Amino acid sequence: MTVQTFSPEGMFQPVPYNHVAVATGTRHIRLAGQIARDGEGNPVATGDLAGQVAQALRNTARGLAGAGASFDDVVHMRFFAVDWAPSKMEPFLAGIAAVQEELGVPDPLPPVSLIGIDYLFEPDVLVEIETHAIAD
Repeated sequence: MTVQTFSPEGMFQPVPYNHVAVATGTRHIRLAGQIARDGEGNPVATGDLAGQVAQALRNTARGLAGAGASFDDVVHMRFFAVDWAPSKMEPFLAGIAAVQEELGVPDPLPPVSLIGIDYLFEPDVLVEIETHAIAD
C-alpha cells in the first residue's frame, strides 16, 4: 500500500477524515479542480450541493483511474465551497456518502481541507475538488 492514513491520539476527533497521510511511491498524481460537469462539459446538479459534490467525486475517480490510481492512493483532497456556512455541512457530507461505496472513497476520508470561498469560475459551480495521490 502506498498511502497509509491515520489520526494520532490527541488530535481532534471525531471528524470524517484522517489527519495524517504517509505515502511512499514513485508517481505523484495531481488532479486539477474537478467540478460537477459531465463528459461533455454540461452542468450536473445545478443548485444542489450534495449532487455537485457527488459528481465532482465521480470526475475525480475518473481522473485517478486514468492515471492508474484510486482513492486508496489519495494523500490529500482540497475542497473549495462557494458561500460556505456550517449549515452546509450536512448536504456536503451527504454528497460524499452518496458515492462512497460506488467509488471506493475511504471512510474515514484521507486528509482533507474544506475552504469557503466567495465564488468559482462559473456561477453554477458550488464546489471544486483538487486531489493529490501517490502511487507506485
